[in-house]
Amino acid sequence: MLQSVRGTHDLLPEAQAKHNTIVAQARSISERFGFAEISTPIFEFSDVFKRTLGEASDIVNKEMYTFTDRNGEEITLRPEGTASIARCFISEGLAQKIPLKLFYQGPMFRYERPQKGRQRQFHQLGVELLGVASPFADVECLTLSTEILRELKVLDKAQLEINSIGDTESRARYTESLVKYLKQNQSSLSGDSQKRLESNPLRILDSKDAGDQALLKNAPVITEFYNEISKNFFNTICSTLKNLGIAFHVNPFLVRGLDYYTHCVFEYRTKDLGAQDAILSGGRYDQLIETMGGPSTPGVGWAAGIERLAMLSPLQPSLPRAIAIIPVHASIEQQAFELCYKLRVQGFSCEVGFSGNLSKRMKRASAQNCRAAVVLGPDEMARGEVMLKDLDSGEQKTIKIDNLSAQLSGFKL
Repeated sequence: MLQSVRGTHDLLPEAQAKHNTIVAQARSISERFGFAEISTPIFEFSDVFKRTLGEASDIVNKEMYTFTDRNGEEITLRPEGTASIARCFISEGLAQKIPLKLFYQGPMFRYERPQKGRQRQFHQLGVELLGVASPFADVECLTLSTEILRELKVLDKAQLEINSIGDTESRARYTESLVKYLKQNQSSLSGDSQKRLESNPLRILDSKDAGDQALLKNAPVITEFYNEISKNFFNTICSTLKNLGIAFHVNPFLVRGLDYYTHCVFEYRTKDLGAQDAILSGGRYDQLIETMGGPSTPGVGWAAGIERLAMLSPLQPSLPRAIAIIPVHASIEQQAFELCYKLRVQGFSCEVGFSGNLSKRMKRASAQNCRAAVVLGPDEMARGEVMLKDLDSGEQKTIKIDNLSAQLSGFKL
């Protein structure tokens, strides 16, 4: 029997409705903050990600879905959204339109071990603010993320952690000191961290290995290496968040797994999803677009996993309740479908029961949470009448078909 590919899942109607609700809420709030929606292709030339995410990143090394198309081009299904939007910024010549505030949502792909809240095809929503070097752009993105989580009723289940990995100069001095310390204790590092020591040492700070975590307790801390620019940038973000009443925790070991980040990085984390604790992550990436061959353009943004938000959010989709159109005899089924179509054109949500006697169709209408039933009988139709039943109260009455729309408009659908 055919099965879905491991690490993928079907969004059945109920799950899809909640997915849509979360996206709609996030989109609406983002628009309130001045962000406009953008969509990019789900696959790109592989260099879009290799040049931006870093050859030493786990995504490039282990997780990208890459293939060669029929023209011999190397193509990758997008593992994240920022690099695609940066490519779009360059190829579409958007530099003249900065500052740009963009919202996006859609499927992403990573070859990972499937776990709760983490699939190989997953969905993200996110924002990017391009062309603003001020720390207040970071605050703008952070306040937007906070408001989205608040309105999804997830904020009380999450904690905001922030850190600064400094500018290029600060980070270089810190990396040198960190590598020196770790090399003195290299034999105590986990296998993965020993590999990262040569290729991406800052990622060791994010290790979940107990031995690595114990070793890092005595490691140099990045705050000791900030220059005045980095210090002032981060202090502005922290003081503004405090003034706005947004709670956060400074975590000096928080880093992001992608090479393009600089200055402020942040995550909203939860304890309600087990090991997959990050529900929203992001940061600043001032060199990304220039690295890709575009003009020097500062940027900051974040992305959130829709599946994880759906697990945490108690919000339920608000679906319109349908009107059931029920013919009592096969001879008037065509008339039932014609009436159903006319009502749909007028803006009503309607369904025609395709089979079964009157009793079965009425039960099905109740099971589908229909608001009312319009029953069509041959004699009534000959007189231009139908029977209208309120499925909440049980009240029913015979009315003229010409008055049906007005009668239905009185129902709370």
